[in-house]
Amino acid sequence: MENYSNLEKLSNDLKNLFQNQNQNEKEEESYFDFEIICEQNKTSFKTHKSILSSRSEYFKYLFNSKMKEYQENKLILKDVSSSIISSILNYFYSGKIEINLENAIQILFFSSKYLIDELIEITSNFIKNNLRFETVVDILKLSEAMNFNQLLDSSYQFILENFNEFIKTPFFLELEENHLNLILLNQETESNEFELFQSIIKWGKHKSNINQEKELEKEEKEKLQNQISNVINTIRFIDFSNEELQDILKEDLIPNQISKKLIQFQKLQNQKEFIEFIQKENQNQYSFIFKSKFKFDSTIIKDIEYANKLQEWINNDEFFSKMKKGFSAKRDGFDCKKWHDICDNKGKTLIIIKTKDNFIFGGFTQVGWIKPNSGQWILDPNAFIFSLRNDKNDRKPEKFSIKQSREKYAIWYNLNAGPLFGGGDIYLNSNLETGYANFGNTYHLPNGIKYGTNIAESYLAGSKNKWIVDEIETYFI
Repeated sequence: MENYSNLEKLSNDLKNLFQNQNQNEKEEESYFDFEIICEQNKTSFKTHKSILSSRSEYFKYLFNSKMKEYQENKLILKDVSSSIISSILNYFYSGKIEINLENAIQILFFSSKYLIDELIEITSNFIKNNLRFETVVDILKLSEAMNFNQLLDSSYQFILENFNEFIKTPFFLELEENHLNLILLNQETESNEFELFQSIIKWGKHKSNINQEKELEKEEKEKLQNQISNVINTIRFIDFSNEELQDILKEDLIPNQISKKLIQFQKLQNQKEFIEFIQKENQNQYSFIFKSKFKFDSTIIKDIEYANKLQEWINNDEFFSKMKKGFSAKRDGFDCKKWHDICDNKGKTLIIIKTKDNFIFGGFTQVGWIKPNSGQWILDPNAFIFSLRNDKNDRKPEKFSIKQSREKYAIWYNLNAGPLFGGGDIYLNSNLETGYANFGNTYHLPNGIKYGTNIAESYLAGSKNKWIVDEIETYFI
């Protein structure tokens, strides 16, 4: 027995069925049972429900649920051009599509919205391999909105690798504040800090709708200062010359709380004198002047406030400057054995967890998961857990140290489970997708919250054991 196939002819026949739908309208009208209409120019495409449902989970759901569109045998698309609809439908019928720099983002958007998984992968790979200054910001925004984490990482990496050239382009001005913060925080390329400062001023003016050339009025200066107040903390002012410091102070474009400290800094003769000065003051108020830009390759931490808090709590510059993201559940798999293979015996370890409901929490241990016999507590008096994002209780980032009497129960080693802090304060099951939070057993609760109450159990992840993990990141040196 021999098997024969002619997939090319099948592809062409199906493509011709779709493309020639209007040539013999009367003869072939009965073949088509569903219509897709482009609202932009009222173009109509006749299709087959069987083809649509077999190629897209969206259409399968639409037809199975007997929605209005199913009953009327038509769907009106408002947010896409007729050329993109035609390309997608051609792909449905023939399995072939032309992707180029002009249509790739639109195809990716359409594929994501209408659940065409294979086309999402194809288009994402094309975009990753063809990133350009003129498109990368749009791709960054779309990737974040649609949770295309690999494409998001590639977009960040492209900007970081071409940082000095990118900040001179007009596309730099289109970055959102959270994206700019994360890029500046991770930027390691040698760059002129004064030129970077000038680029941030241009970015702030653009975001505030202020003319780049005109001399600013008082209200415009205040508006600009407010716009750049979070971003400016990433600048290493210590690298400025005295003339450059004088220039920026004269222009009065930076927030007052920063300019006052820079004036004090400028008056002192050298860095040693300034360090001696701030040792007598509150050092945290001046830390931005010497701020190091630690590499923080996270898809969870997108807010500079969260990154700064982790840096402050861990208080170890060597760890932050050398740490790497050793494990990502989305990249390496939701599997506790894989996690142990990568993360055991690494010493200082930072765990960051994000749930599907956007809670962000985790823990840090100075000791790490040392590989003994499975099922053993590990002593670490310096371990702590933390909450970074808690929209349910409207709480700010908080660190929770270990109870003095419970230090020997800091973390638990179990080959058949994920990372565990305390007596289940944070516990991840073997699949790393579920767990529970018995918060308060071993680590201190926030003031006024009692152990065992509903607010304690739901504090970190929204509930004690009904939360689902979206991503886990593990950092070590």
